[in-house]
Amino acid sequence: MRFFMYLAYDGAKYHGWQIQPNGISIQEVLMNALSKLTQKPTEVTGAGRTDAGVNARLMTAHFDCDQLLSGTNSQEETACKFTEKLNRMLPQDIAIYKTVPVADNAHARFDATSRTYQYFLTTARNPFTRHYSYRFNMKPDYELMNKAAKKLFDYTDFTSFSKLHTDVKTNNCKIMEAGWKQINEDEWVFTIKADRFLRNMVRSIVGTLLDVGRGKLSIEQFCRIIEGKDRCLAGTSVPGNALFLTDIEYPESIFNVE
Repeated sequence: MRFFMYLAYDGAKYHGWQIQPNGISIQEVLMNALSKLTQKPTEVTGAGRTDAGVNARLMTAHFDCDQLLSGTNSQEETACKFTEKLNRMLPQDIAIYKTVPVADNAHARFDATSRTYQYFLTTARNPFTRHYSYRFNMKPDYELMNKAAKKLFDYTDFTSFSKLHTDVKTNNCKIMEAGWKQINEDEWVFTIKADRFLRNMVRSIVGTLLDVGRGKLSIEQFCRIIEGKDRCLAGTSVPGNALFLTDIEYPESIFNVE
């Protein structure tokens, strides 16, 4: 059977989601825990590949398992007990919300219809938010940045905001939401939703929008950067610690399990 797990993690200690030879990853930790629990090698496929230091309030991943746990009376109870056992095996910076059965051909990455990220910005010195927000040394023009963000809807090719030399076949994405909102006097959040994201895309978009907000770029220049399809034209990527994956959506059909 195939299952989806819904999870969250603090990415500070990890080299991103994907397994790699130069450091510990979220995927590796999950696979090790699952393999111990199921008593056989268990692959985990995530809905995306968050970069080093990036956090997730909601990530999804799928894995296959013939039997989660025995001795329970219902599928829901079985999945709940499995989740509890798995959480006890994981470090405190990773948490599984729930485990649910899905269709055998459901895919956490390819079946996702949208993903939402949020980036947190502050102009205040705050010891309690410093790990999860980016402190900017001036108050940017958020109204101007929102005008620039609306221009993202006019484009589909975001090569200018993609990490170089990736293995993707296309740099086309459909942006569904993009904009800044004020949290309090000193804090703002940028929310962006799309059908897919390129590596480093959100962080480079935010960095380029901040160039607009501090008067370094005009909205017209922001558009020309997108049209140029050249990563060297865009702004510097902002730090990953302030970025959160917050939502992933799927069609209801994949949860119809007979």
